[in-house]
Amino acid sequence: MDLKLLGEVFVTLLVITDPPGMMPIFVALTGPLPARDRNRAAWQAVALALGVIVVFAVAGQTLLDYLHVDLPALQAAGGLLLVLVALELLTGKGDEPSGQSTSNIALVPLGTPLLAGPGAIVATMLFVQQAEGLSDYTAIAAGIISVMIAVWIVLRFSGGIVKILRPGGIEVLTRIAGLLLAAIAVQLIADAVAAFVRHYAHMV
Repeated sequence: MDLKLLGEVFVTLLVITDPPGMMPIFVALTGPLPARDRNRAAWQAVALALGVIVVFAVAGQTLLDYLHVDLPALQAAGGLLLVLVALELLTGKGDEPSGQSTSNIALVPLGTPLLAGPGAIVATMLFVQQAEGLSDYTAIAAGIISVMIAVWIVLRFSGGIVKILRPGGIEVLTRIAGLLLAAIAVQLIADAVAAFVRHYAHMV
């Protein structure tokens, strides 16, 4: 196994997924839930993110080409999803999730586009395209799995923060998380628009 490549994959994806930055958003979305549901949301989000990243690593470019979808379009779609979630957090509509919402929270926005977002997908696809031989693929796989384990550990033990913050603190954190999500969403959309402009400028 190429340990240098393993380290590059691990550091790159760890910076992109940003587990410490994910924690306040995770706590804001799952704070009102019972501990059991919060823990389930953590592993569901990580499992979905791992699945999405693996699918795009194996067949990402083929899938996008088949659907005639450019990466900036995927990026803009992720930004629009985050805008909807951010509005719910900022307006307080997400404060009282129903019993059926645990999986929804885990899938969107936690699993995708926050964990398995355009950044993680593109980085993984680039690593796979540059890989040469089984040892490189093994290093990439080990790096992805290591990052997902690190993310799960951070989310799994975020319950301590919930106990410290109490309901009032969680409400404040929810509004802050909504603002952060809105900023992330705007940045994703702006980057996508800039990529489209560059692409069509080269075509002219």
